[in-house]
Amino acid sequence: MAVKVMGITAGRKNGNSELLLKEALIACEEAGAEVTMINLKDYNILSCTGCTSCTRGMAQGKHTGCVLDEKDDKKKIMDVMLAQDAVIYSAPTYDLMPTATYSMFAQRSLSYETAFLETIGAIKHKDRIAGLISVGGSTRAWQSMALECMQASMFTTDMKVVDMILATRVPGVGQCLLDDDLMARAHKMGENIMKAIATPAEERTWLGDEDMGWCPNCHSNALVLGELQWDGLHYPVECQVCGAGGNLEKTDDGKWKFVIQEDGYLKDRTTVEGRARHLQEIGATEGGFYANPENHEIVSKKMARYKNKEFKAI
Repeated sequence: MAVKVMGITAGRKNGNSELLLKEALIACEEAGAEVTMINLKDYNILSCTGCTSCTRGMAQGKHTGCVLDEKDDKKKIMDVMLAQDAVIYSAPTYDLMPTATYSMFAQRSLSYETAFLETIGAIKHKDRIAGLISVGGSTRAWQSMALECMQASMFTTDMKVVDMILATRVPGVGQCLLDDDLMARAHKMGENIMKAIATPAEERTWLGDEDMGWCPNCHSNALVLGELQWDGLHYPVECQVCGAGGNLEKTDDGKWKFVIQEDGYLKDRTTVEGRARHLQEIGATEGGFYANPENHEIVSKKMARYKNKEFKAI
């Protein structure tokens, strides 16, 4: 049976995001993959309502689904996407981040939290991998959170990112076609995806550019100062994307590198164990709120100040 690879883009028709994705998918097809591709602009995706019904259901061990499942195309896409061996995503960059079209789609995935669905037997476990392509008209300075935001949307559906491309300075429609090296790199991503699929899940590693990003764990380029966690855990410096913790150390040549400490993977979001730690946090915070009747009484009394307060709109 052929392996399945899906492409999901949020860019213009035959724009740079879609063209680079197609080149990567061509490599997968040439290697024998069964390829599917969609452009999110062709589908109706509603924004998350923030109702939290899916997470409250999970806290009770129930799969409630999403309240919007019957109102748009998200479920139809997810039913196909979760059956794939690999998914390659591509999106344009708007104001440092991926386009809202992509973000709306990604942020609706919480009700499809695969670790939970596998635990209750709603779906079978599948080791999925992903490739990410972010495209923009300027240098990395104006795409500084694009790949990182896309990476952050991989955790819920347990996608292991094995390759990423930051395509810079291609603002014009089809301009990427003038850059033979960039197109070859997109083709190489497809080859890397197929190589990862052919590798046992426990042996899959990063196949992208070796020196990409500050973080040696997820290769993101974003670090933040650590803060005290809900359970007392603290790291001086953390990867903003995967949550790995450690500190900056100066190398012999006078440069700096991020070194993950021995217990720095405790809340690594790229692992089921790391995400489970966050679920414990949700249980302690959100669960604690709903479990205490006094909280509801206090909120109800204080809500009166705001509930019927209205200001002039436009």
